Amino acid sequence: MRRRISALALTAAMAGGVLLTALPAQAVPVTGVHAMDSGSTQVAIGRLRQQSERLKAEADRLDGAGDHAGADRDRAQAHAIDEKIQALLDAEHNNGPIGGWSSVSG
Repeated sequence: MRRRISALALTAAMAGGVLLTALPAQAVPVTGVHAMDSGSTQVAIGRLRQQSERLKAEADRLDGAGDHAGADRDRAQAHAIDEKIQALLDAEHNNGPIGGWSSVSG
């Protein structure tokens, strides 16, 4: 009995995943920074910059305290945030995909 319920639950979950991947891109609700208007994106970029600066300051503090591994970790996180900021700015200015390439040949 338990095997049947597990198998049915697994089948239902897989079918749900297939349905979600089969939906066209226009039908999927978009959330997050990319769905915001230009003004809201600027606010999100400002918050990301603040977070990056906090991480860099914390990395400097950790470096001074001798925790070089922790400092490297915080610097890596700050670098990733900086790259995300640059990708958002590039997408906003170019109206192109964030990855910098498009699957549409032209």
